[in-house]
Amino acid sequence: MVRGKVEMKRIENSTSRQVTFSKRRNGLTKKAYELSVLCDAEVAFIIFSHKGRLFEFASSNMQKIIERYRARARETTTVDKSTELEHYMENLKHETANMAKKIEILEVSKRKLMGQGLGSCSMDELEDIDGQLERTLKIIRARKTQLFNDEIERLNAKCGLRPMLLESAPAYVPAPPPTPPAQPKERGNYSQSTKSWEVETELFIGFPQMRCL
Repeated sequence: MVRGKVEMKRIENSTSRQVTFSKRRNGLTKKAYELSVLCDAEVAFIIFSHKGRLFEFASSNMQKIIERYRARARETTTVDKSTELEHYMENLKHETANMAKKIEILEVSKRKLMGQGLGSCSMDELEDIDGQLERTLKIIRARKTQLFNDEIERLNAKCGLRPMLLESAPAYVPAPPPTPPAQPKERGNYSQSTKSWEVETELFIGFPQMRCL
């Protein structure tokens, strides 16, 4: 019969928690000592209680064990970083090779769409290329039609705006011609003086008494 996994959780009762802490700490110390003696291993552990009290055990000098651990941790970190860098470079090489293959495939497809290198194509490949070109032409023609329609709508809107501007503009009324300046009044003796200055210029030949008055 397989027992189910027992879920571990914090002991709520402080007295029971303190008793369990003491028992488990003593048991851990005993096991660590036995491990160091039986297996000739360097063992050390540090425990801080809930109230901050320090408990420690070391099979030899605690400081030496800690220094040894730090040196080993630095070596492990360096090795891990080096290994991680190697894996990264290897993945980068694979990605670069895959990208180069994809670019080559795209270049071959581009040349075939341009009508180059079709000698090695089968009938199915040629039909596929023909279908791609037809779909591309439909998209281009649809876009071209849309641009034409937009331009026509723009011109219609522009032409429709011009009559509206003419209707809203005020009617043009020509300005009246300028009034000539008033002439000075003629004086009464102007006509007589003018007549007195008239000179008869008609030429007459003969005796004076025969002249017609």
